[in-house]
Amino acid sequence: MIVGESLSLVGLGAIMGGFAAFAISRALSSFLYSVTAADPITYLIVILLLGSAAALASVIPARPATSVDPIHALRYE
Repeated sequence: MIVGESLSLVGLGAIMGGFAAFAISRALSSFLYSVTAADPITYLIVILLLGSAAALASVIPARPATSVDPIHALRYE
């Protein structure tokens, strides 16, 4: 459940960031070397790298949390 919520936020951020990057890339096109301002491969690679890092960052703490008995966790609180 937590991983799903975090990945939905990552997806929303990727969509919003993609649109913002596409809009800003026109202004920054003079700084790009051998890449067009609207290079879809570069956008796709960056989105996949950041998405996989965010997925890993949400899965790592969620795995040990699934092995804890809920009764013990509630008693601890």
